[in-house]
Amino acid sequence: MASESSIVNQFPPELLAVICAHVYAAGLPPPTSSLDPLLCTDQPGIPTGLPSSFPAAYWPEAVVRNTLASLCQVNKAWYEAAKPWLWRKIEIRLPRSWLAIVEEVAGGDDEDVSEEQAAFMVDQTLRNAETAALAAKTLIGECSGDDDAFELHDKVLERLSGPDISIPPELLTPPASRDPSPRRPRTKSKSPARWKLMRSISVAVQDVMERAHPGIYVPPPHDPHPGRFVRHLDFNHFRTIGMRRSVEEGVNNRFVTGDRLVAVLKELPNLLVFGATEYMDGALTFSVLKELLLRGSASRGRGRPSRGRDVVIPDPNDPEQEDLARRRECKDLEAVDLTGCVSGVFVSALAQFVNTFLLGHSDSDSSDSEDERERRRPRSRNLVQEESLTFPGMRRLGLRGVKSLQPHILEPLVLAFPHLTHLDLSCTRITPDGLAALGASSTVRLQSLALERCNWLTGESIRNFLVEAPATQDLRELSLYGDWTFPSPLSEEQLRDIVEFAPCFKNGQLVYLDISSAPVTREILHNVCAPQPRLRSLGLSHIRDLELGAVAEFLRTKANNVEILTLVTSTPELGVASSRQATIALHTQLIRPLCTPPFSFSLTSKPKTEDPPTRLRIIELAPPLLTSLGAGAGTWRIVRSKGGRGWYVDAASGWVAQPSTDSNEATAQKGSVLRRDLESSHPWRMELESLADANGNVSSGVGWHARKMEILHGDGLLGREAGLYGAVAFAYQG
Repeated sequence: MASESSIVNQFPPELLAVICAHVYAAGLPPPTSSLDPLLCTDQPGIPTGLPSSFPAAYWPEAVVRNTLASLCQVNKAWYEAAKPWLWRKIEIRLPRSWLAIVEEVAGGDDEDVSEEQAAFMVDQTLRNAETAALAAKTLIGECSGDDDAFELHDKVLERLSGPDISIPPELLTPPASRDPSPRRPRTKSKSPARWKLMRSISVAVQDVMERAHPGIYVPPPHDPHPGRFVRHLDFNHFRTIGMRRSVEEGVNNRFVTGDRLVAVLKELPNLLVFGATEYMDGALTFSVLKELLLRGSASRGRGRPSRGRDVVIPDPNDPEQEDLARRRECKDLEAVDLTGCVSGVFVSALAQFVNTFLLGHSDSDSSDSEDERERRRPRSRNLVQEESLTFPGMRRLGLRGVKSLQPHILEPLVLAFPHLTHLDLSCTRITPDGLAALGASSTVRLQSLALERCNWLTGESIRNFLVEAPATQDLRELSLYGDWTFPSPLSEEQLRDIVEFAPCFKNGQLVYLDISSAPVTREILHNVCAPQPRLRSLGLSHIRDLELGAVAEFLRTKANNVEILTLVTSTPELGVASSRQATIALHTQLIRPLCTPPFSFSLTSKPKTEDPPTRLRIIELAPPLLTSLGAGAGTWRIVRSKGGRGWYVDAASGWVAQPSTDSNEATAQKGSVLRRDLESSHPWRMELESLADANGNVSSGVGWHARKMEILHGDGLLGREAGLYGAVAFAYQG
């Protein structure tokens, strides 16, 4: 055992980093989803192909974090290798964990402590930089002693004390050598940001060494703060329920505040993904939105609206200029999920952001009189007219349920992202003009689109967007869900045009489609719609006039790879007939013809087993019909969500990707196979039956056919989510 440990200790740091990277990647969802929740995580095994329901295709988040945390405790080498991956993804769950993140990443809220920490950081950074400089000097063949170290230290301090370096002199003095002074009230500290301190020290050391040894390279000082490792930050699991706090405490003593969130975001230069929820949307202030969106290319001058004359001399002491310089070195944000954010603070802050940076006028401009605007108009002729501000790095945007945003704020915001691939505008106030402007973009190439229950849209606007707009030519996932409260605005003629002429229907690349409450007819399904060989999840709920036989024939002839079908209050056989007749029709017209292998019989040899006509294995039904089904029939069981949705599930079916025990090479299983005959003792079947026995007492991530688009990882409408996002995707009926 000791020899094995010594061998591991001899591994180079690059190899340790690769091992930790593979541990982190083991917790990421695979590119091909099994469409099932993550179950059987305690069962050993590695999938031999994708998709895979059993063995689990990826590790649970807790397993990944525990593994990386254990690696950090092995030794220093493993700690340095695992730390970046342990901090790469931060999911805020509890209020105290958020406060711990604020303390670790931003240094807390105490002003005096922050200044002391800044002084200590400057002293430590100076020592580390000088040590690296002396080491570089040794590598070129020059000896360095204590005198050289003191001389280098004095030269660096002299360089840092120059007029072009904005480090206060008191921070250059070690904290232990300061004279004690009585505590007195003072204004907020104006010390430079930590990133600027470290850059100034690195530049000063490099400059001093460059003068003595031209061409020498001194590595930058080590940054002990973990903020630079964070790529993902979301509040999907954040809750304050159950903490026994009074209403006054909840209003006046919030955990997630705008100031704390800004302080953390300033320390995350490599942040790529951000997710917010209604439990903390009061912290999404104007400063937070600027810190989130004005990063990278948005702060580098290109595409920024003009704010002054032709020649602008920035003030080096202006805090806004410091923030602008810091944001230039940050990476562009790639994904933002703001599902359910409707607080007044967030809405007013976003309106101020759009008016200031996208529309080119502030609140004060809109309140000025006509005479004031006329008086300023001649001076504006000298301004440089630049293109409007855009965010080219943003790829995925989720605004589901952001109902409080008015169209004149929502639409300029969406149009400011010219390279979107995933867009969720469900339950928003998007208008036909806004949808037409999005369709006119020559750079947007949507792969996943959700326009669920957008009651301001017209059928003609949706038809034109899907048929004529180049932005929708590559669509693979489309949700036009509607219900009896907000039905689909499409007419039968408009739906016929979409199914017949829209590129996403003609090319047969759709994998997710939901046209619930649309006027779907037998003729549209059989004579107009092109074959959809890649379709895996289909929503046909709230369509009372569509015959069940027409749905079954469409699945058998044109979409035989559909695994999930929603028929909530649809078809006369299931929605109008009695409970007894509905259950009989469900099994005789849908389940038995589509999910049962053809019967074969042979007297001379073992009969060859054939696959069922389709892959259908999960059917979403209305709660009254599920109740009438009782405990199910045969291998079919009822699985209810945490909310009002429920599914009729074939517990004996699932994607199994494990080596076969069959010795015959001709019949041996290879890769991933959708099995229909799982034995009662199989782990996957036992997990599904336990979900059925739970009768809705399950986690928020249990369910099928998501209503919410997965934004943060880019998995779209086939993605899996838990927490509040999972409840919106799988639990809520509306």
